Amino acid sequence: MYRAKWKRHQAGWIVVLAALLWWPLLACAKGPEPRHAVLVVGDSLSAAHNIPAASGWVNLLQQRVNQQIKPPPAIINASISGETSSGALTRLPGLLQKHRPSVVVIELGGNDALRGLTPAQLRGNLEKMILASQAAGANVLLLGIDVPPNYGPAYRQRLKQVYADLARQHKVALLPFLLEGVALQPGAMQADGLHPTAAAQPRVLDNVWPLLRPLL
Repeated sequence: MYRAKWKRHQAGWIVVLAALLWWPLLACAKGPEPRHAVLVVGDSLSAAHNIPAASGWVNLLQQRVNQQIKPPPAIINASISGETSSGALTRLPGLLQKHRPSVVVIELGGNDALRGLTPAQLRGNLEKMILASQAAGANVLLLGIDVPPNYGPAYRQRLKQVYADLARQHKVALLPFLLEGVALQPGAMQADGLHPTAAAQPRVLDNVWPLLRPLL
C-alpha cells in the first residue's frame, strides 16, 4: 500500500517538474510581448521633407506624448522620403522584430501613385503590412493620402477606397486624409505643393492625434 502511494506521489512530482521545465519554452514560443512604442512607417510626409527634423509632425508627436501620456511611449520614425508601399513592406519585418511596437502607424501611397502603381497593388502591399503588424501584436493606424486633381476623379476615388476598405476589413483605425485642412490652406504647403511647411506640421499632428490617442 505504501509503495503504491509513493508511486502516485512520485508521478505527481514528475508532472509538476515537467510543467516547470516546459513553461519557459512555451512562453518563448509565443514571442516577446510588444513594448510601449509607436512605429511610424511612412514617406516624405512623415519624414520632415525639406524642413528641420525637429519641426516634423512625428517629432512633435514625441513631444506631445511626453507631456500627456505617462509613461510616454517611444516614437520610432522609420519614414523615408520617396518610400513606396513595396519598399516599406520589405523593411517592415525587421522593424517589427527590432522595435516590438505596440502601435504601427502606416502612411504610404503617394509615391506609389507617382510611380504609376495601381490601387490594387497598393492595397495588396498595405494589407500585408497591416496583417504583419497585427500578427506582431500591434494596433494599426492607417493614414490615407490624396493625389492632385490631374490624376482624375476615378483614380482618386479608387485610391480613397483602398484605405476605407482595408480599415473596415481588418478593423484598424483610419484617418482618411492626413493633410485635411492643410493641403488647400494658403501658405500651408511648400513650393512643390505636395509637402506641408514647418508651420503646418502642428495641424498635421492634430489630425492624427484623436485617432492615435485611444491606441496608447
